[in-house]
Amino acid sequence: MRFADALQALHELGARRFVEVGPDAVLTGLVGQVFEAGVAAVAVLRRDQGDARALMSAVGRLYVAGVSVDWSAVLPGGRRVELPTYAFERERYWLDAPAGVGDVAAVGLGATGHPLLGAVVELAGSDRMVFSGRVSLASQGWLADHAVYGTVVVPGAALVELVLRAGDEVGCGRLEELTLQAPLVVPQVGAVRLQVSVGEADAEGRRAVGIHSRPHDPAGAGTGEWTAHADGVLAATDAVLGTYEGPWPPTRAMPVDVSDVYDVLADEGLVYGAVFRGMQAAWRRGDEVFAEVALPEEAADAADAFGLHPALLDAALHAIGLLPRADDEGTRLPFAWSGVSLHAVGARALRVRVAPDGRGGVTVDLFDEAGVPVAQVESLSLREMSREQLAVAASATASESLFGVEWVPAQATSDVVGGTWAVLGDSSLGDGGRVFADVDALVASADELPGVVVLECGPVEGG
Repeated sequence: MRFADALQALHELGARRFVEVGPDAVLTGLVGQVFEAGVAAVAVLRRDQGDARALMSAVGRLYVAGVSVDWSAVLPGGRRVELPTYAFERERYWLDAPAGVGDVAAVGLGATGHPLLGAVVELAGSDRMVFSGRVSLASQGWLADHAVYGTVVVPGAALVELVLRAGDEVGCGRLEELTLQAPLVVPQVGAVRLQVSVGEADAEGRRAVGIHSRPHDPAGAGTGEWTAHADGVLAATDAVLGTYEGPWPPTRAMPVDVSDVYDVLADEGLVYGAVFRGMQAAWRRGDEVFAEVALPEEAADAADAFGLHPALLDAALHAIGLLPRADDEGTRLPFAWSGVSLHAVGARALRVRVAPDGRGGVTVDLFDEAGVPVAQVESLSLREMSREQLAVAASATASESLFGVEWVPAQATSDVVGGTWAVLGDSSLGDGGRVFADVDALVASADELPGVVVLECGPVEGG
């Protein structure tokens, strides 16, 4: 037989691809024993496959190995098509390990169990409390699915979640008001440190609350000024939202096509990834909009760790975009929240009702699929955000700026002014030159104007 010798002879003649034509792949496996690499061996027929399937599989494997194939002859009814221009979807099988905060009790802090706020400390001599955490795309990758003008921004719904969690710790379950001052930008590399501070209770039990951040320094040292992102007031829970008992969808509500809602938002600069694309269906009845939103499968398991998952609340707010608005309105983001109450935790899907509040904002009511109240926003105001405003916030948050100050040594030149020189206002510099109180004195007394005039500029108030 001398099969190995025959293969070696063919290899010396330049053969690198071998096709076995026979009833089974008897010899194909032996090729791999003769040549360890650089050679492809394909069997045309296989005992355990039909002839057509085995033949087409063999042709495909040969094509992948670099053999030229006349596809018009193999598939006479086929035609070439362009590859899709969007990125291919991939499914990950690695388990996502939740970001841990270690044993915060070992350093005198209390653990919160919240994904964004890892620790809490009660300030001595008062009932003030400070909650702290760290936010980064490495630890909270789902935030990358919320981008405004190409910049990853923590949604306002997440800031509301932070404040409600802090309020629950001190017995204040109602967010009376929260005004957003500056967007919280998440850098592509690095992290930001978060602080939610809760003040002392006043006579009515209300507490001031604020959210600040600054770039995170792994060494623990300060890396810049704290940026204020929001301030507001917490209070004890009072009103309870009633159960939704009507039919769903509501009577006389007309369906709204939501198939392109995220394409429209992207055109306005609001680009949402899979986690924030929760809008399922919507209906409109007069000035009211009703919607169904849900967390995608990859985010649903994390719902129990939040009071109300920020991506789910943010998706509920997308229904606001279905309300009538002026044609010249730009990109609008949540600005001021009033009367926010959370009645149930861990929701994975919501029924939403959005309507004007009569004061230029909207009211948002959230129920579960059984009509049980989940949360309520009595009033939410939105404000336009320009690309330039966001760029300023992003530059203030960046942990490592691409810009810096560099001193370049000045090179001496031969263009030195010669002749006489004079000094204005300071006799200590007058060695070798004439001194004059001001320009008028110089002009009035000089027979010939000097070639150089020196003016010393001392420090001024303010730097």
